[in-house]
Amino acid sequence: MAVRRRLAAGTAAVLLAGGLTACGSGGAAAPTPSRTPTPTSASPTGPAKPTDRSPHGVLLSAQLNAQTARRAKVNYRLGSDAGTGPLFWLPKTALQVKRTTPAEAEQLIVVDTVAYQGGDAAATARLGGRHWERFSVPPGPDGHKEIPYAGLIDLLNPAEALAAATADGVEAQFVGEEKSEDATVAHYRVTTDAERYAAAQTQLSPARRDGLRAALTPGGSVSLTLDLWLNDKDQLVKLQRTGTGEIGRADDTVVYTEFAGPLSVQAPAEGDTVDAGTRSVSPLAR
Repeated sequence: MAVRRRLAAGTAAVLLAGGLTACGSGGAAAPTPSRTPTPTSASPTGPAKPTDRSPHGVLLSAQLNAQTARRAKVNYRLGSDAGTGPLFWLPKTALQVKRTTPAEAEQLIVVDTVAYQGGDAAATARLGGRHWERFSVPPGPDGHKEIPYAGLIDLLNPAEALAAATADGVEAQFVGEEKSEDATVAHYRVTTDAERYAAAQTQLSPARRDGLRAALTPGGSVSLTLDLWLNDKDQLVKLQRTGTGEIGRADDTVVYTEFAGPLSVQAPAEGDTVDAGTRSVSPLAR
């Protein structure tokens, strides 16, 4: 009897160990090289927050979130220009804003390298009943087609602002927690300048970086203070740029909502547009 009990116990132990081994190897096994990764494994819904929760680490997390989100609704005031609408910064550029100053001003739509302006009564009268004027900008010396209103788009792009805030040599400080409507947001501040802000945008062409630098500081170089408010998901919900020199834009403000939300930008119907060809206006203009 004692021998039988020892054999039964040994057999159970072997079976139990085998079961744990099978479960463990099945749960941790990586896909075979021939297996196509699932969308979840190939394109995660959001990057993990870094363990570094210093101001720099938190802003880096926000930058990763902006790159993943790819889109948001913006409500902005840049100098005398103000508007609201969806902005896509990845994988292609798209913008659709209704300008709110002056009242009932024209709308602007940018879809990659084509822009549309109009949508208001004045445009309809000017265009003989159609609502939109379609145009692109002349290619650069190298033949590369630029994005119309790239300067405006670069000033609104949250990923670019966060790249500037996390650039080498830029120090961030935590200002404190504040109430924003029904939520608590974390306020961070960095001091930089137009040169470093533009240089941090390594994904842009040199000409476009030059245009961004000029848009940040029309007329000359100036230091910049960036105030950034993040929600509890490390998403940028508000950006304020303040020029601290004699020349430069003061109090540019952009509010972001609907990060990665169900937003869309749609070009007007072809029959409702007038083709204006190319415009000599700089593609980097606001």
